[in-house]
Amino acid sequence: EIFPGRRVVPKTLIFAKDDAHADEIVQLAREVFGKGNDFAAKITYKATGKKTDELIAAFRNSYNPRIAVTVDMIATGTDVKPLECVFFMRSVRSRTYFEQMKGRGVRIIDDTTFQAVTPDALAKERFVIVDAVGVTESELVDTVPLDRKPTVPLARLLKQVSFGVRDPDTASAIAARLSRLDRRLGKDERAELETLAGGQTLKDIAVEIVAALDPDHQLATARATTGSDAPDVDAIAAAARALLDHAVAPLATNPELRERIVDLRRMHEQAIDETSADELLEAGYSADAADRARSTVESWERFCEENRDEITALQILYARRQPARLTFREVKELAQTIARPPHQWTPDKLWTAYEQLDRSRVRGSGGRVLTDLVSLVRVALHQEEELVPYPDLVRERYRAWLLQQENAGRVFTAEQLAWLERIREHVAAALSITTDDFGYTPFVEAGGLGKAAQVFGDDLGLLLDEINEVLAA
Repeated sequence: EIFPGRRVVPKTLIFAKDDAHADEIVQLAREVFGKGNDFAAKITYKATGKKTDELIAAFRNSYNPRIAVTVDMIATGTDVKPLECVFFMRSVRSRTYFEQMKGRGVRIIDDTTFQAVTPDALAKERFVIVDAVGVTESELVDTVPLDRKPTVPLARLLKQVSFGVRDPDTASAIAARLSRLDRRLGKDERAELETLAGGQTLKDIAVEIVAALDPDHQLATARATTGSDAPDVDAIAAAARALLDHAVAPLATNPELRERIVDLRRMHEQAIDETSADELLEAGYSADAADRARSTVESWERFCEENRDEITALQILYARRQPARLTFREVKELAQTIARPPHQWTPDKLWTAYEQLDRSRVRGSGGRVLTDLVSLVRVALHQEEELVPYPDLVRERYRAWLLQQENAGRVFTAEQLAWLERIREHVAAALSITTDDFGYTPFVEAGGLGKAAQVFGDDLGLLLDEINEVLAA
C-alpha cells in the first residue's frame, strides 16, 4: 500500500527500545515476510556474528539486509542513502534527537546506485515514516544542557536547596556540578563525602536528581501513587515534588556536606584566562614573595599552636613523650584539614615558604611525601631548629641503629639487609610497619610475609617493634 507496484521490501530502518526488543523485531520480521536470516539484521552495540561495520556496509550497499533493527547505533551520523522507510517502535522525547533519527531517510542517491540495491525501484523520490508508538503525536522538547544556571555559584545553588527551592533548573544545575566535581575528586575525598552523605556518593545524588527530573519517571510515580493510568496534572506535579525532595534531601538537610562540597569545588577549580597576555614588568628578587612566605609560616605556626589540643596528630607531636604512637592515618587527617579553605596548605607549599624565608634552616628538598608534615609540625612547635625531610631523618636513624647493632656483635646477611632497607623506606613513607604491610608493594614482590619470616625467623615480630621504636621516634 505504501509502495504500490513494488515487490521488493524497501530498505527499512526500525528503531527498537532496547537490545532484547531488537532481537524480537528481527525474528518477527523474518517470520512475517518468510525470509531467511540475511533478510533482517540487528545492528546494535551488542550485535553478534558479523562486525557492526560490516553489517552497516551491507545495509548501505548490498541487496540484503532489507530491514535493519537498531537502538541508537544508526540514529545519528550514519548515512544509508537507499533507505526509504524509517520505522519508530520506541518513544523519543528530544526534538533534536527525533530530527536526527528522522534524517536517516532524507539522504539522496543517484538512480543507478539505488537500483543496484533495490532493483524494482526507478528512483528514490521520497521516504516514509511509520510511527507505531505515537512519537509524532507526543510533545517533543528541545534538548537543554544539564547545567541550566551556569553563572550561579554552586554555594548559592546549595543554599537555595536548603531553603526549600525545588525548581527543575536549580536541581539540574546542582546535578551537573556534582557530577563534574565527582570526576575530579580523589579516592579519599570521595570516601569522605560518602561518609558525610550517609553512604551516598556525589554520583548517586546526581543520578537521583536527574531521575527525579525525568517526565517519564514522574508520570510512572504518579500512576503508582494514584493507582490511575491517567493521573491529572496536579498528581504528576505532586509526584515530581516528592521525587525532588527525596533526591536533594542529602544536600538540603546536611550543612556539613554542603560546606565540604563547596570547599572541594574551590580546591579543584581552576580559572583559565585565554584572552589576557602576561607582560614582564620586573625581573629580580621579589620582596613580596618573602612577605608572603613569612605570612604563610606565621599562619602555619599559629595554626599548630591553636589546634594542638584539637587535632590528634598535633596532640601526639606536641606531647613528644606521650605513649601513643603517631599513625599515618592521623597525619593524613591533618593534611586533609589544612588543605581546606581558608588555608589550602600542602606540605610542598609550607616547605617552599620555609625555604623562601630562611634557606639556611632548611636541609634537602622536602614536602614531597605526606610524612614531611611531621618535620613541618616539629619546626612549627619549635621542637626542631632545622627543617629536614622526614625520610632523611629515618635514614639517619637507620644508619645509627645499624652501627649500634654492629658494635653489639649483631650481623645481618645481605638478604636480611635488603629486607631491612625495604622496611626502612616503608617507615619513611608510612611512619610505621606491621606484618599486614608485607602483603603490599614492595614486600609482596620479594615474597611477602612468608619470605620475611623465613629470612628473619622467630625474631621478625620483635625486630619490627624495635624498628618502629627507633626509626619512627
